[in-house]
Amino acid sequence: MGKKDGFITKGRYELKFRGVECLNCGHPLDISDRYCPNCSQANSTKKLTLKDFFDEFFSGLINYDSKLLKTLSALLLRPGRITKDYVNGKRVTYTNPFRFLLSLAFLYFLMFTYNSQFETWDQEAKKFDGTIYNGSPFKFNTESGGFEVDSVALEKQTKATQKTLDSLKRANPDILAGIHDLDSIENVDPKLSAQLGNLDSLGVFIKSINENEKKKDSFMNADPSGYFKTLDSKSGTGKFIGKVEFFGNTIKKDTLYNFEQAKAKYQIETNWTNKMAFNTANSILRAISEPGSWVNSTISKLPFIIFFFMPVFTVFIWLVYIRKNYTYTDHLIFSFHNQSLLFILLILSLTLDTIFDISSSGIFLLIFAFYLYKAMRKFYGQGRFKTIVKYIFLNTVFMVLAFFTIIVTFAGSGLTY
Repeated sequence: MGKKDGFITKGRYELKFRGVECLNCGHPLDISDRYCPNCSQANSTKKLTLKDFFDEFFSGLINYDSKLLKTLSALLLRPGRITKDYVNGKRVTYTNPFRFLLSLAFLYFLMFTYNSQFETWDQEAKKFDGTIYNGSPFKFNTESGGFEVDSVALEKQTKATQKTLDSLKRANPDILAGIHDLDSIENVDPKLSAQLGNLDSLGVFIKSINENEKKKDSFMNADPSGYFKTLDSKSGTGKFIGKVEFFGNTIKKDTLYNFEQAKAKYQIETNWTNKMAFNTANSILRAISEPGSWVNSTISKLPFIIFFFMPVFTVFIWLVYIRKNYTYTDHLIFSFHNQSLLFILLILSLTLDTIFDISSSGIFLLIFAFYLYKAMRKFYGQGRFKTIVKYIFLNTVFMVLAFFTIIVTFAGSGLTY
């Protein structure tokens, strides 16, 4: 006996090893039953040998490969046809659309992050730690989270500027004459003088803001516990943002690793708001210090985000085709099949780009755009005009939802990293 209908009928599945009772659930069986109708376990009383184990493994693998090839062939060559077959009951022939999409999403984002240069962002971020950027007299201090003036670099830059001005003056004495005329602008053009006065006022305003920030920082550093208590008098988002800012400064200054350390050091009350503010500040600092790792971490979550995004988008497909005799699940399967095709094309594009050092994503996206139109016409069976109108509307909705989802995902990832 050989294979029939995808089932193995040799080895431990031979007729002489058939039983009259399922070894798994005890359900009565007929000698002709190859599988238990109650729990689907194979009807075999033979002990499992190593050969039997490998026979089953490779049989299952070949069976899956056959489904995979048929699914890929139907997706690539018959837009919309695979969904129509699947919702009409022809399901054993193809792979599960939900599991298939998840596998493709994981594969694509894995390849995408592997071929990216996000890891170098972490190295670039470390270069700002106490170093002078491009000879500037300002350097970034990761301890304080701000820029500081390097007096030596500032003196060098001042001398270099003075030398440049002296050279210009020697080359053309009149080139700097306009500088001395600034004092007489008021007599020549009062409006321009008034505008300069407004600029001075703006400078004073900015200076006052900086002074207030310095006073706040001084209060925070001098009496952290007292400053934190004043934040409770605020309300709404200002209160939470103030606490996040406080924890951000204290985490850097005192090297705090968890909320319990901050609670003990500054006598902070234990509640969910304070814990959330601490965790948010800690996550933001980590994302800033490790931007590459943060982006990779966020991208790794995108396959799961798709499974929340697609059901929401499918609601709009259901509304657009509400008169069609399809259920919401039918529309969702259609969405999953098309999204799977998109990932297949992106994987092909990424592979070609890596091998030949080209950029082919635009071409494959155009192919997908044409494919999607054909799939909508084939599956829903409407005319060109209606299909084009709905095609434009649904793609617009898709882009808006995708943009919003990406922003929320990266923002949420930055707050929880």
